[in-house]
Amino acid sequence: MTEQSRATSACVDFITRARWQDVTPEAADLAKRCVIDGLGVVLAGSTTQGSTILRDYVRRTDGGAEATVFSRDLFRASAASAALLNGASGHAMDWDDTQLSTSADRIFGLLTHPTIPPLAAALAVGERIRASGPQFLEAFLTGFEVECKIAEAIHPNHYKKGFHSSGTIGTFGAAAATAKLLRLDADATANAIAIAASLCAGIRVNFGTMTKPLHVGRAAQNGVFAAELAAGGFTGGRDGLDGPWGFFEVFSAGGGMDADRIVGRLGNPYTIVSPGVSIKPYPCGVLGHPSMDAMRSLVTAHDVQPEQIRAIRLRAGSNILNPLRYRIAQSELDAKFCPAFMLSAIALRRKAGIHEFTDAFVRSAPVQQMMVRVETILDPEIEARGFDKIRSIVEVDLDSGRCLAQEADERYRGGPDRPFTREELHEKFTDCADLVLPGEASAEALRVVESLEQADDITALVRILSATGADRRDEFFGAADAPLLA
Repeated sequence: MTEQSRATSACVDFITRARWQDVTPEAADLAKRCVIDGLGVVLAGSTTQGSTILRDYVRRTDGGAEATVFSRDLFRASAASAALLNGASGHAMDWDDTQLSTSADRIFGLLTHPTIPPLAAALAVGERIRASGPQFLEAFLTGFEVECKIAEAIHPNHYKKGFHSSGTIGTFGAAAATAKLLRLDADATANAIAIAASLCAGIRVNFGTMTKPLHVGRAAQNGVFAAELAAGGFTGGRDGLDGPWGFFEVFSAGGGMDADRIVGRLGNPYTIVSPGVSIKPYPCGVLGHPSMDAMRSLVTAHDVQPEQIRAIRLRAGSNILNPLRYRIAQSELDAKFCPAFMLSAIALRRKAGIHEFTDAFVRSAPVQQMMVRVETILDPEIEARGFDKIRSIVEVDLDSGRCLAQEADERYRGGPDRPFTREELHEKFTDCADLVLPGEASAEALRVVESLEQADDITALVRILSATGADRRDEFFGAADAPLLA
């Protein structure tokens, strides 16, 4: 390592030294909450068309049988391909968690959906090597932390110029998780980081399409690939993150990075603890969630019926209005980045979940008619307050001439200030998992994750998550394990 490779060196040192037994109880509990949420959205996302297309492709091209692909049509693939498919499923509904900002200049969208890349990688590689629960959790949290600190450190140009951080920076989270499971030494870990730096990709033009979740799947796959190559002696640059040709400089369009946000900060504290992570109540872009809650509060408090609404205005900053770029949604993928749909769904049904984010509902006459009544306005006062929080105001004009207004609560549901209760988290997981698993398997999966630090072998969890393919589990894991779901 050179004197210029401060960030790379910091990441290598953290990855090689981090130990689960040193993690605080708070960080350990939050890690398991993120695993529960992540597993749920992986299962739900496996039912989408994009995930089905990807699985069909991998079946034709991958002959491996190292790790399980979670879906109704159970099968196995190489660890890297399983990470690809489970990672893409985890982001397919845009329902996975979101990293929070620590300062006003760090645009909210710049930061990552941190759980899925290291989770998909750790699941696939952990199954292959039959990692214990503590080993799996150690790898997951290590990858989560490296990913979040890199996202905090890089200049906001990274996002402003069009990169999708969950795809680019998520690659490092998956590489770190895999490096941890493979017990790579410092040299090999540095190589893995450099290899990952040449593999990471994802641009925002693909928001609202199947390619956005592909970014996250590729991040998981490429992170596994990078660490596995490094484990075999494959080399990369010694300072993959630093210097004029390193990740930070190249991928920030010359903006570089803030070394103080990563050097000496990894695990100090863990980002999962401070500033924390937001678990999504709605399966769409998180930048719209506080506005959706504000709309729900408004229509329920005043008992506003859809036919009474003449117009809806969303006042917000560019950090919300630019990424949520669809004026009128024509599909459920558009709808995930369409403020008009988000507010219309709440106005019509007072909720926006799996059953609202469908092509049929988006294209229905009531939704299409309501969306044209929604106007988005760039509010200069909100813009001037910075981008570290999701700030907005919802205004509704009624046929009676009355105007109702509701400011979005910065302490939005699912964030650290208003976290999901254990019951709410389990309810979300069950809603997701029930699309794929029988009810007894969903409940058993929750019990296993809650006590995962006591598990001797991660394949116990994998078998439960494979309950949809109960008739084929024995060929994967052996009949002796059958009583797990009894």
